[in-house]
Amino acid sequence: MTDSTPRGYRLGYARVSTLEQDPALQHDALKAAGVERIFTDQASGALTERPQLTALLEQLRPGDTLVVWRLDRLGRSTSHLIQTVTALEERGVGFASLTEAIDTTSPAGRLLFGVLASLAAFERDLIRERTLAGLAAARARGRLGGRPTSMTADKLAVARRMLAEGRPKSTIAATIGVSRATLYAHLARLS
Repeated sequence: MTDSTPRGYRLGYARVSTLEQDPALQHDALKAAGVERIFTDQASGALTERPQLTALLEQLRPGDTLVVWRLDRLGRSTSHLIQTVTALEERGVGFASLTEAIDTTSPAGRLLFGVLASLAAFERDLIRERTLAGLAAARARGRLGGRPTSMTADKLAVARRMLAEGRPKSTIAATIGVSRATLYAHLARLS
């Protein structure tokens, strides 16, 4: 049975992108902020596989605080960062970023993080609106959005002839240079 009493530990996470980089600056700042244990990954922020972050997330209990030197050390993107901090909050775990002076264990820190989350959602909505407007404008000019089809009329004619000859669909797909899924989808439309 695990103890559910809030512990209040401050656990730190540091990340450097390459083996040549030194996490000492992050470690020093985290220790100065009262972090009791530091988990460090040497990996690009774009990678989803960060074993030390996974280990840290498993260690955190209600009442603990995850502390980072800077926001970009934790999140791969704004949306990933917001998802991570929201998941921590749901578990009763606080979050602090030293450089940006964000601490979700305080009302002001929660407010600031909420504003950042709202700005990120606003940015996503703007991108979506611009994309939809661009596609509508292209359609109005007679162009369709998306990638051009890899299955041309000539390829389809060859595929139909080879199919009539009894050739396997995998061979047909390889011969005309499309995936089997593309071939199957186009053949299904003909049925």
